[in-house]
Amino acid sequence: MSAPRWYLWEGGFLLTARAQGAVPSHAHHAIQVVIALDGCVAIRGKDGGWRESRGIVVRADAEHSFDCNGALGVMAFVDPESSEGAWLSSSLRQDITSVPDARLESIVPAVRAFAERPDEVEDVAALVRGCVQGLRPGPAPTRRFDSRVTTVLDAIRESDDLRMSLDSAAGLACLSPTRFAHLFKEQVGLPFSRYMLWRKLTRAMVAVASERTIAAAAHAADFADAAHLTRTFYQMVGMAPSALMRGDFVQIASPFNTSE
Repeated sequence: MSAPRWYLWEGGFLLTARAQGAVPSHAHHAIQVVIALDGCVAIRGKDGGWRESRGIVVRADAEHSFDCNGALGVMAFVDPESSEGAWLSSSLRQDITSVPDARLESIVPAVRAFAERPDEVEDVAALVRGCVQGLRPGPAPTRRFDSRVTTVLDAIRESDDLRMSLDSAAGLACLSPTRFAHLFKEQVGLPFSRYMLWRKLTRAMVAVASERTIAAAAHAADFADAAHLTRTFYQMVGMAPSALMRGDFVQIASPFNTSE
């Protein structure tokens, strides 16, 4: 395999690569899926030891570190507010879940073919969506967020400006700031300010591919400066944003359904 390939969309990405070395402890607001196509990857949670598996799913906002052990693999970040993300989340009983071999066998052939011959796959979004659906068989249910939270989430996704304040969001939801803050955290799983920081980070990932400098990506995603973006990357992804510059980039539409 040649250089790593990043397939980026605002809200997540798919990476194909052969990697070595442990990524230090971090936490991000995405469901993380890692599938090793040869060998195993190693992962540990906040308080546990290392364990190895061919496939893992990490719950959104769970602290973890991982080591790809030199395996050829694919990693995807799935938006937990999408229909597919909410559906996958409903099957997770712990922060880190090992995917049963029987379930992996239904996914690996298509993923391996894609990793080895990516230019032969015409619809990468459909491939990503199919892999997530294969991890949790059955029809995806309709999301069941409170409509007031959905209104705010949709406004954030559709806006070019990621500086929405808590007061502005509460106004869209027709709630007091205190009541909205409580409802948002209850529904989404993290405070509104932290969610907005995560949305900025996912926008910065896409911007790195097009802007090609950390400073320009930081500006495009409403970070204060390159240093602020770099600190946030380390906290949420466990690496520097410059890691995105090592490889080939393709920007695609989100594979996931983010509307009711």
